[in-house]
Amino acid sequence: MSTNEKVHTIIHGAAASAAAVGTGLAQIPGSDNVVITPIQVAMIIAIGEVHGQQLSKATALSTLSAASAGVAGRTLSQFLVGWIPGYGNAINATTAFAITEAIGWAADKILSEQKVAKA
Repeated sequence: MSTNEKVHTIIHGAAASAAAVGTGLAQIPGSDNVVITPIQVAMIIAIGEVHGQQLSKATALSTLSAASAGVAGRTLSQFLVGWIPGYGNAINATTAFAITEAIGWAADKILSEQKVAKA
């Protein structure tokens, strides 16, 4: 399996997990962040491993911060429509999936550039 395929699998798996959490916890605004953040941190650590880097949780959190510019938009959408049963669950799942995907690809770009810089 190529590096890109491994990263693809890691990101899609994490995004699907985040969507499942987003669906289940949509009616409690902000509650899913407690579960989604560790999923995203684990995703970043796994992407780092694919690029030959051993990342600590602190480094992964730092990378998450650098890669997660859209989190405020997700939080806003959750507060506006997340509480509506059915519709809110779908919106929350979709935004959790999309933002985790975006964070994953941004982290991959950051970590792959660091790999090149070290070489």
